[in-house]
Amino acid sequence: MKNINHTGSDHLESLSKNGLSQSKRRQLKSEILSAAVALVCIFIGWIYQTFFPANVMVPPLLYTVGFLVEGIPVFYSAIKGIFSRDFTNAMEMLVSIAIIACYLSGELILSVIIPLILNVAHFLEERSIVGGRDIIDGLKQMQQTSAILLKDGEEIRTDAKDLQIGQIILVKPGAGVPIDGTVVGGESHIDQKSLTGEPEPVRVTEGSPVYAGTVNLDSPLTVEVKKPFVDTSFSHILSFLEKAERISVPESRLIDRFMRYYIPFVLALAGAVAIFAGDLSKAIAILVVSCPCGQMLVSSAPMIAALSVATKRGILIKNSKFIEELNEIDTVVFDKTGTLTKGELSLTDCVCAEGVSRESVLAAAMVLANGSAHPISRAVVAAWEGPTPPLAQVQEISGSGLQATLGESVFRFGNEAWLASLGITVPDEMRTACRGSVSYVTKDAALLGALCFNDTPRPEAKDTVERLKELNVTRMVMLTGDRNEVAERICNETGVPEWRAQLLPEDKFAAIRDLKKDRCVLAIGDGINDALALKEAHVGIAMGAIGSDLAIQSADIALMSDNLSNLPFAVTLARRTRQIIYQNLVLSLGISFLMILLSTFGVISVLAGSILHNVGAFAVILNSSRILKFNKK
Repeated sequence: MKNINHTGSDHLESLSKNGLSQSKRRQLKSEILSAAVALVCIFIGWIYQTFFPANVMVPPLLYTVGFLVEGIPVFYSAIKGIFSRDFTNAMEMLVSIAIIACYLSGELILSVIIPLILNVAHFLEERSIVGGRDIIDGLKQMQQTSAILLKDGEEIRTDAKDLQIGQIILVKPGAGVPIDGTVVGGESHIDQKSLTGEPEPVRVTEGSPVYAGTVNLDSPLTVEVKKPFVDTSFSHILSFLEKAERISVPESRLIDRFMRYYIPFVLALAGAVAIFAGDLSKAIAILVVSCPCGQMLVSSAPMIAALSVATKRGILIKNSKFIEELNEIDTVVFDKTGTLTKGELSLTDCVCAEGVSRESVLAAAMVLANGSAHPISRAVVAAWEGPTPPLAQVQEISGSGLQATLGESVFRFGNEAWLASLGITVPDEMRTACRGSVSYVTKDAALLGALCFNDTPRPEAKDTVERLKELNVTRMVMLTGDRNEVAERICNETGVPEWRAQLLPEDKFAAIRDLKKDRCVLAIGDGINDALALKEAHVGIAMGAIGSDLAIQSADIALMSDNLSNLPFAVTLARRTRQIIYQNLVLSLGISFLMILLSTFGVISVLAGSILHNVGAFAVILNSSRILKFNKK
């Protein structure tokens, strides 16, 4: 594959137009060639009949050639369906009988036109799921298959499949990342939209993970290979997408059972009309209009559309629970860290000593934090809005804090026990005013203040909880291994009404099992320490699953990004998809029986029936395509 010289969204869009697999292309070429041959046979046969009426041998011969060219693929599918008892070939079974009856009764042109029209209609049906499958096929082609290996100072172009763990590769600006790895040199922005659905590029520096299927935007990166080509997160996602395209939901299984009775009914009705009404053309018309194109698309068309919408949003659907149990959910169980919260410390409060300003406390803390990679130091840097202070030689006191000398002053930033050992006392009022993880700031022997750090809720968490309530989720519980007071604070800030704290993974598992006794439970967590709980719930959703094989494996649905608002989106999409499936069921069956009734009374001819029988299929496709607009809403 060539280097990707677009952003992920542009590349995905271009592939959605040209994302047909090689087998699909060959099938398409074969269908076009057969249709062309059949049309030539009909046209030349008509010319002979019109201008050379005396030549009675050539037209039937030409029509027979067209009949065989268009009919043999139909006969093959029909016979295969009969022996395998696969009722997805029900259309071919009925059409085979119809065109054989046409041929034997002397309606030679009809015996060519009927399969020709049906094949054209079938092609349009395939293409009319409004790019749904193509978008997924396009995503499958985004994995970079070549790489630039750095070896002994040289750049060697190699196949990505041959890369070994520990090797160093170069990813140029505009190129796709071929492998899961870690940045060991350079800084850039990575477009991860193809995996997470998030439009904003992610900044990566030394030590940052990068994933196959994403695109490097700005500057060259050197990357150490962490996984073989076949074991990347992107490869796992593609594998699950391929399986998801074949999801069998209850409504599709209902159609399979229905077909066992539908085909004998149609054949019996057509036979009765031919025998008792003495009109073979009506019987053939019944066979043609009864072709169950619409019924075959009742579930598949909405599922492909929903899968397309979910994929673009960064939601990986793995099985039919998306339709079956996600619609019945009445209880949602949240993990805390990394799910309801950001999973990283943020500065939440600053308690100042008398006569000291907040800016002075933060400025003193920045002198030390600016030279440290500790999570608390990063939180201070993120909260600081002033100019960057001059760099100081920072000394880390293990288990205590940081110390630095700047000019004539000594700055310290650390815990109370360390300061007490240095003779610095923390007033009781300052100690009691602090909640969360606390670090104290001093300048020489003077205590300037205390900085409080906590894991903060995601900005979208409270809105997500409210939206779930609107979706008739009647119970929401947060399960966490953290302290009770921390759990209470997070639940108060996010609106989750119930929590259980200080739980081990097995305790979470037991809590889910208890809730399942009388409720339909959805559990959402990061998929690592929550793997047991996700598997036990009726529906398990892994949060921020990009890069986590365990998260993708353990959950029924994986949210590739850290956007919690995708949870109510997934629930709403599942409900919308089931509504569309039920509407399709009514549409297709109603139109089929109406067409059969009209054919029985001779209102619809054979030729008209070969065209009109597709009304049900196109109604189903048109109705299903409304799901593709769901993401915009």
